[in-house]
Amino acid sequence: MIRVLLAEDVQMVREALAALLELEDDIRVVAEVGCGEDVLDAAKGVRPDLVIVDVNMPGLDGLTAAERLRDQLPDSRILVLTVLDAPNVLRRAQDVRVDGYLVKNAPVEHLVKAVRQIMAGERVIAPELALAAWEGQASPLTAREADVLRLAAAGAETTEIAEHLHLSPGTVRNYMTTIVAKLDARNRLDAIRIARDAGWLLNS
Repeated sequence: MIRVLLAEDVQMVREALAALLELEDDIRVVAEVGCGEDVLDAAKGVRPDLVIVDVNMPGLDGLTAAERLRDQLPDSRILVLTVLDAPNVLRRAQDVRVDGYLVKNAPVEHLVKAVRQIMAGERVIAPELALAAWEGQASPLTAREADVLRLAAAGAETTEIAEHLHLSPGTVRNYMTTIVAKLDARNRLDAIRIARDAGWLLNS
C-alpha cells in the first residue's frame, strides 16, 4: 500500500484529488493539509511513502516545504503539482531533488501512474514542463529585488518592506521602480503578477 500525504490549499481540489486517489487499490491518502507550514509536521506524524505537494500555497510555498521534507524525512518521496510552466520553478524543483513534477490539469491517470513510477524508483517530469525549462529565461531580478517584490506580494507596504529589509522607504521605492521597468510591467501589481506567474517569487 502506498501511503500518501496530500498538500493543496484549495479544499475542493484537495478533496477531489484525495477521493480519486482512494479509488486505487494500492493507494491510501493518510493525511491532508492546506498550507505549506503544516506539511512537515503532518509528514512527521504519519510518515508517508509519498508527499504530493502543490507549488503555490499560502505562507510557505510548496518547494520550500519539499526542501524541508527532503532534509528531515529523506525516505519520503515527493511529487510536486503546479499550474505553472515557469522554467525557474522547475529548475528549483530539480535543485530540491523532488521525485516528480506534474501539471495540475493533467488527467488523473497520469497522476496515478506517476505515483506508482516514483515508488518504483523512477523520476517523473511532465514533458511540457521540461520543454518550458529548456526554452525559458531565468529571472531578471536581483536577489534583493526579488525580496522586495515578494514582500509586496504578501501585502506589505513600503514602510514595512523597508523595516523588514533594513532599508529606507526611498530605497524601497527605487527598487520597486526598477522592478516595474525590468518586468515591463504597468505598475506594482502587474509586476507581482508577472513575477508570480513566472515562478520568480518562490522562496529561495
